[in-house]
Amino acid sequence: MIEIVTDETFEARVLRAPGPVLVDFTATWCPPCRMIKPVLAELAVELAGRLEVVALDVDDSPKAAAAAGVMGMPTLSLYVDGRVVTQVVGARPKAAVRAAVEPFLPVDNSVATAR
Repeated sequence: MIEIVTDETFEARVLRAPGPVLVDFTATWCPPCRMIKPVLAELAVELAGRLEVVALDVDDSPKAAAAAGVMGMPTLSLYVDGRVVTQVVGARPKAAVRAAVEPFLPVDNSVATAR
């Protein structure tokens, strides 16, 4: 399940997070935002333990969206150590989103130890 963050929780849940956080800057009225939600839900499961995926509604939390410089939706921003390291704008296939974020994620130890 993708957690919802707000202006009030953004700093604690994203900027001070101990690991990488992919923020889906979204809006309820945005059709491409609705299209990418299942992709993000799948990635959240597939990359569990390496990546946290959260969503922020830009209409409900305009301060965090403005501070992040979000100009269009959906905007997917990957935060590592409180800063954006990569960004994907627009609805993209799962493989494209995964390819954008994977270089910044910790190594999956379960794969390394299985070899």
